[in-house]
Amino acid sequence: MNKKIRFPKIYFGWWTVLASGFLALWGHGFNAYGISALFKPIASELGFSRTLTSVAASIGRLEGGFEAPLSGWITDRFGPKWIVFFGTFLISLSLVMMYFINSLWSFYVVWGILLGTGVNTALAVPLDTAISKWFVKKRGVALSIKWVFSGASGAVVLPLIAWLITVLGWRSACLIGGLVMGFVGLPLVLLCFKTYPPEHYGFLPDGAKINDEKTADYDISPKRDTKVSQEEDVMIRKGIEYAAEVSEVEFTFWQAFLTPAFWLLIFVQAINALVSPAINIHCVAFLTDRGISPIVAAGMQAVMIGCSIPARYLGGFIADRLKSKDSFRYYIAGATFLQAVGIGIFIIYQTVITIYVWFILYGIGMGASLTLKPTMRARYFGRKAFGTIQGTSIMFLTPVGIVAPIYAGWVYDTTGSYMTAFGLFTLLLAAASVIIIFARPPNPPATPAITIS
Repeated sequence: MNKKIRFPKIYFGWWTVLASGFLALWGHGFNAYGISALFKPIASELGFSRTLTSVAASIGRLEGGFEAPLSGWITDRFGPKWIVFFGTFLISLSLVMMYFINSLWSFYVVWGILLGTGVNTALAVPLDTAISKWFVKKRGVALSIKWVFSGASGAVVLPLIAWLITVLGWRSACLIGGLVMGFVGLPLVLLCFKTYPPEHYGFLPDGAKINDEKTADYDISPKRDTKVSQEEDVMIRKGIEYAAEVSEVEFTFWQAFLTPAFWLLIFVQAINALVSPAINIHCVAFLTDRGISPIVAAGMQAVMIGCSIPARYLGGFIADRLKSKDSFRYYIAGATFLQAVGIGIFIIYQTVITIYVWFILYGIGMGASLTLKPTMRARYFGRKAFGTIQGTSIMFLTPVGIVAPIYAGWVYDTTGSYMTAFGLFTLLLAAASVIIIFARPPNPPATPAITIS
């Protein structure tokens, strides 16, 4: 008699990770990386300078500074599902509308405002928050999988966009991008996202087995206590104990806000927020200025993103195995310094070979730090206010994210070269690699917060 094959149940959090991965893959493929391939065709057809074309991407980052704290608070308060759905819908709509733009103001409205709002509300804080609240000990790997998909957007979607532009034109490339996000992305959000953390559904983070022993006695805020059942209350306490096994303590937003680590991590992220968008947006233009064809240039940028993919997973793998929270800062310092070395080598020896050296070293350093930083923040401050903390941090990163692409475009328009901008980026990354070492783990708050939302 044949025995019925039973497949192991998959922890729901992993479905959230995979759905987040697709959204990041396709959404960032067009917004963060695709703009590099779209940049010159749009500017050429519509008659824009590179400075004016750069403004559209900066508009989205400006909005992100205002939207990130709000989206973080909404995610902490009401869950990630519907805000991710709304943002995904806006991404789909705005890419479809790109097919019809014919003026500078319409480009700014569609790409800058609508697409920027969609990306900020779907692909930024809510995705990391959704994953971080469903994972603790496996958070690094879970976040790294999402970042691997995001990296694949540069290695896979960017060349695809460049090919679509060559074959069909930039308008049809955007139209196809919008339709795919709508018909694939929206159903994934409905099926693979939950409103609350796992404790509210009878699970522990990571899908860990439930220990039925008596839990420790924690105080729960009276104004929130009525919103959970007795069973949920027990699960919340068990979740706190589970997170405590890796020394993770829940901070409120204001408790985290007052720690030096909060601000030092923001400063280091601000450097990456300055360098990354400027390089992403101007990379293909920089390469084609050196006589490289657009498709080959997109492929070269894909090398940089491709090298970051294994580093993103490795960063998460390492993060989950760090026994001490204190170790995070040293790994991030090394990853950031590697980015500086990559650009610095090209500045000294400007050849096609050193461009590849730059892209490979920069990609590895960028990939590792992308996963380590949110994992470090969650390990330092816990899950309760992760969305608000992450969103507020992004608000402080906004000014440099706005200025950097415009600055790089201005440097080119005034000097005919990007080298001055690249030199500044190298120095800033080197400084950030030193400063992050001083971001020591904060002391636990006198009254730890409770994760129930």
